[in-house]
Amino acid sequence: MSCNSCSTETDSIPKGCKSNGSCGTGSCDKLTVFDWLSNMTLPSGQEPFNIVEVRFKNGRKHFYKNENLQLCMGEVIAVEGSPGHDIGTVSLTGELVRIQMKKKGVALESEEVKKVYRKASQRDIEVWQRARDKEIETQKRGREILGRLNLKMKLSDVEYQGDGNKAIFYYTADDRVDFRQLIRDFASAFRIRVEMKQVGLRQEAARLGGVGSCGRELCCSTWLTDFRKVNTAAARYQQLSLNPQKLSGQCGKLKCCLNFELDTYLDALKSFPKKETILKTEKGDAVFVKMDIFKEEFWYTYKDDSFKWYKLDLVQLNEIIDTNKGGEVVSSLEDFELELVTDKKVNFEDAVGEDSLTRFDQPKRKGNRKRNNKRKSQNKKRQQNQNKSNQGSNKKGNQKRSQNSGGKPNKQKNKNTNRKPRPPKNNQKDA
Repeated sequence: MSCNSCSTETDSIPKGCKSNGSCGTGSCDKLTVFDWLSNMTLPSGQEPFNIVEVRFKNGRKHFYKNENLQLCMGEVIAVEGSPGHDIGTVSLTGELVRIQMKKKGVALESEEVKKVYRKASQRDIEVWQRARDKEIETQKRGREILGRLNLKMKLSDVEYQGDGNKAIFYYTADDRVDFRQLIRDFASAFRIRVEMKQVGLRQEAARLGGVGSCGRELCCSTWLTDFRKVNTAAARYQQLSLNPQKLSGQCGKLKCCLNFELDTYLDALKSFPKKETILKTEKGDAVFVKMDIFKEEFWYTYKDDSFKWYKLDLVQLNEIIDTNKGGEVVSSLEDFELELVTDKKVNFEDAVGEDSLTRFDQPKRKGNRKRNNKRKSQNKKRQQNQNKSNQGSNKKGNQKRSQNSGGKPNKQKNKNTNRKPRPPKNNQKDA
């Protein structure tokens, strides 16, 4: 997200801070600098620094002398061009400009430091916007002319001067290119003064911008200004696979971020033994396979039997190496691996005991509710059928009983009713 003053959008209102073409937050431009001395007053008798830093398209910055103008960050001003005048935005004022000039090696009386003409008027801004609107079309026609001349170069960007009388054509090329005929064709086609400027692949990516594989904006287009050399040794020290597709950035070169953590890895590797060290055991020689630098864990395997890897820590590895230096041979790597016991880390523990905070994050199985409802309906139907069958059997039994009682007398009842009463037993014995 960048404002219209440092991008090629035609709409004058940016999507972010809605400040009508100039950054209102101070954080959405390329290569912004925070003025941490802005709320501090100068000592008595000292005049403010009379040089300001001005930003142009895609983070291009230059220094200009200010003569009796009250300028603040974010103001649009007209500055000296070559020839004519250019329009830019003030990006930094005060004593921090002196520090930036010292950092970039620009002298106070250098010819590179030109003058500030005035604050930009409404007419200056309108001419500047019309010139900016022609950049994309100029770039397309320029590439067509390049294709017609069969020149081995790539036109990456076009930047018009604020007055619209000059344009800078940025290009990349592997070899030297004779573009004298190209300049004549550009001048006749666009009716402007042409300046060709060659940039490297990293500078091209910094000017155009983009999003890296980490999901953030490119470091070269947001804050990185010095492009140091990056080689594959940085990837080897960090135990990264030498895959060009993963290690290269938008520019096609190795990523600059490979150098960010390199010093930390080099400090950790100082206490580690060399990878070429061979461990001598009774079962045979063991060679290095891989390691975890910050956990200080190493994996070794036997030369003759390389199917199994044995994990050792730094203390055990140094013990084996010291033993071998004394002329002795250790028994086997299995003995050292059994001694290496890893403690289980408890991430969360409550009053009941260990419990996982992510126990509710597991996705629910699809179709469980449908299966349960289907089973309930089946059990309900089965229960209803069983109840119906029981009711049917009870009805049949009742019908049989009613038929027996109505048509034929029950023999058992008749037997009981026709039976004669038994005489009472005489408990007294006969004399």
